Amino acid sequence: MRLHQLSPAPGSKKTKKRVGRGDGSGRGTTSGRGTKGHKARSGGGVSPAFEGGQMPIQRRLPKRGFTNIFKKHFAVINIHDLPRFEAGSTVDEAALIREGLVQGKRNGIKLLGQGEIGHPLTIRLHRVSKSAQEKILKAGGTVEVL
Repeated sequence: MRLHQLSPAPGSKKTKKRVGRGDGSGRGTTSGRGTKGHKARSGGGVSPAFEGGQMPIQRRLPKRGFTNIFKKHFAVINIHDLPRFEAGSTVDEAALIREGLVQGKRNGIKLLGQGEIGHPLTIRLHRVSKSAQEKILKAGGTVEVL
């Protein structure tokens, strides 16, 4: 058996149906689209939301509330996530991403005060809660809000 002797299994390769290639091809004139109507036209056809004339689901379901498209989404970390950083080091967005504490799309990072910290750190984040700021300052660190 050599490369030039290989061939596909019988019946596995099928020629593509070529529509619109004249009457002699058996698929000419209307090219299998029936006669006239919306679906026979170029670009014609019903939308994916069309349900055959019954009341569509987006009109049957009740609408409530409001979605603020300008809402800012902050990644949240806590004080108990910080002991992994060495004393005196700077904790900023790049450091948190490097440690795997923050990922995904966000508008900033907020530090919350759950947990305890025993060594001083320099915090440079977008938002810091009051309790977190008190704990960082009590441990001898500094807080800089961007």
